[in-house]
Amino acid sequence: MSRAALRIYLNDHLAGATLGCDHARQLEKRYEGHPLGASMARTADEIVEDRDTLQALVERLDVGRNPAKEAGAWVAEKVGRAKFSVAGEDELGTFQALETMALGVAGKLALLHALEAVEDAWPEVATLDLAGLIGRAEQQRAALEAERVRLAARVLVPG
Repeated sequence: MSRAALRIYLNDHLAGATLGCDHARQLEKRYEGHPLGASMARTADEIVEDRDTLQALVERLDVGRNPAKEAGAWVAEKVGRAKFSVAGEDELGTFQALETMALGVAGKLALLHALEAVEDAWPEVATLDLAGLIGRAEQQRAALEAERVRLAARVLVPG
């Protein structure tokens, strides 16, 4: 992977991580005092840690951050928040937000596996605990999927 390609790829994922953090914090606030709120608080904390790890990697690799992509993620979160809020039903919006987050975590897993494949070429990547990050992402995906499927039974079934 060339340095330019690595810069683009990592910044794309950094923008996605920013979006994931914002979605998780929104759900945490919306469901404060409920089990989903507690679950989202844990997930949000982990996603923030993962984003910080990615930011540190971008800095160690000296590939530069892309503020335009980060701003785009911020705008996307605001649009998503509005979409999830006016989806017609609160639970439908939550269901869609959980699905978006699950897809984001799947993207994070793809990133981590790609980094595994190139860590010999980039010593900075080799310093990451990729196995630990992958394990945590798999747990995040499972938790998000469990909540999403639980809501599907209420949101998508007539009656």
